[in-house]
Amino acid sequence: MATEQAQGPAAGRPGCGTLADRVTASLMQQVRGGTYPPNSRLPPEPVLAQQFGVSRTVIREAVSRLKSEGLVETRQGSGTVVLGPQATHTFRIAAPGGDIEVRAVQEVRCGLESEMAALAAARRSDAQNERIQRALRRIADAVADGGDGVAEDMAFHAAIAQAADNPLLTSLLDFIGRALRDVITVTRANEARREDFARQVELEHAAIAEAIARQDVEGARTSALRHMQASIERITVAEAERNKAEKTRHSRSGKSVR
Repeated sequence: MATEQAQGPAAGRPGCGTLADRVTASLMQQVRGGTYPPNSRLPPEPVLAQQFGVSRTVIREAVSRLKSEGLVETRQGSGTVVLGPQATHTFRIAAPGGDIEVRAVQEVRCGLESEMAALAAARRSDAQNERIQRALRRIADAVADGGDGVAEDMAFHAAIAQAADNPLLTSLLDFIGRALRDVITVTRANEARREDFARQVELEHAAIAEAIARQDVEGARTSALRHMQASIERITVAEAERNKAEKTRHSRSGKSVR
């Protein structure tokens, strides 16, 4: 599989990180440097994708990070608008030392995701329900094709947020987007190593989608909460297994030195 390489302004800039990291850094510099002043609009996704020589998926992730930093917001009919300094968010999804604890984010999601699922069950339209069911199928398709399913997993939860018909919930999901991607990457990596974990997640996602489809508000709330709680339990098990493996390696290494 070919690796996507940036050909635009971020391509020649030295440094490590993913394409999304580099595009984000470049856009931040342009916004803060005045290339895109307050109340101006960022170019549309296709234009930015061509400008940076990357896919639209990379651009979407970079713009999501700008939203998390309070630098831009999406306005209906206006696209992505640059915010003034006074509008910058002071809240940050971060922890001391800069590392976000996966478990902490999942605990926050317990309340958020369960309420989103309940509202989606109560308010979803037929079209929104179909979008949720389609997003669920795409997770399985992505994994079957050898992918990690991270983007598809995020799309599934985003479809539920949209069906909840509460713009604040959608905005909050956008705000924690970068942390959420990091968390889902970790949890899906754990699940990929354990077939029983992967099967559990499939069943949990299906239970949420089915409750929303039959407009079972309490069923959707309960299913989403169980999914988040089970995710925390899987994180705990995976961490314990990694710690045990690390101790075993150190023990063997010490014996070989002696």
